[in-house]
Amino acid sequence: MAGYLVSDKRKVTTHRFMEMKQKGEKISMLTSYDFTTAGIVDGAGIDGILVGDSASNVMVGNATTLPMTVEQMIYHARSVSNAVNRALVVCDMPFGSYQIDRHEGLKNAIKIMKESGCDALKLEGGEEISDTIKGILDAGIPVMGHLGLTPQSINKFGTYAVRATEDAEAQKLLSDARLLSKIGCFAIVLEKVPATLARQVSSAVKCPTIGIGAGAGTDGQILVVDDMLGKTQGFSPKFLRRYADLYNVMTDAIGQYVTDVKNSSFPSDAESY
Repeated sequence: MAGYLVSDKRKVTTHRFMEMKQKGEKISMLTSYDFTTAGIVDGAGIDGILVGDSASNVMVGNATTLPMTVEQMIYHARSVSNAVNRALVVCDMPFGSYQIDRHEGLKNAIKIMKESGCDALKLEGGEEISDTIKGILDAGIPVMGHLGLTPQSINKFGTYAVRATEDAEAQKLLSDARLLSKIGCFAIVLEKVPATLARQVSSAVKCPTIGIGAGAGTDGQILVVDDMLGKTQGFSPKFLRRYADLYNVMTDAIGQYVTDVKNSSFPSDAESY
């Protein structure tokens, strides 16, 4: 039903993201990792789909995002891109694919774009990787930044707690955001940072900000689709709103199927050839 609220059926581009910020229109984003889910998400009217390296947690069951490879991200991004007609598709560059040097980052960025069919890439970090981001941008590849809690740096932080609560880190985040916007990033994800800081950053940069656990002052919001649909259990951060309870819906449906098979009520004569 939500898709009917979207009157503009044009393909969403990075330019449209900038337009939405200028018009004060909030940007909606969700993650997706497979063809079927992405088709539903796109059809419902979402503006952007992130093929996140969170697939490592959601799809594979890893404790962190670090194990994801370029090839795995291409697989998921291709699956999503094949399903999408309207939304902007952004693919995460996984850990180790851009931190080595500019040349390695550009090489992997081109590979992902050529083989996945996605529209843009997302990289975690600020000034430390700005030279690599410039190289990718110079190659004509749109880049979304990511500041605040950066899951690929979990071993450095040692925690998934809110970031930039101290003044020094807050000032660095603001400086990094300004830099990313200045060099040409079309958007910046702000993850788990104080709402007041996220609002300040959003006002300070030209490109739109996409928040997750960053309050309502950002230019858009993103959630992991499996979390907001209630498929995952045991993960309930403060910022997560569950819009459905698919865990129990699916459990009940599968349980009924098992029962019907066991008691021979499925398939019926009408369901047989």
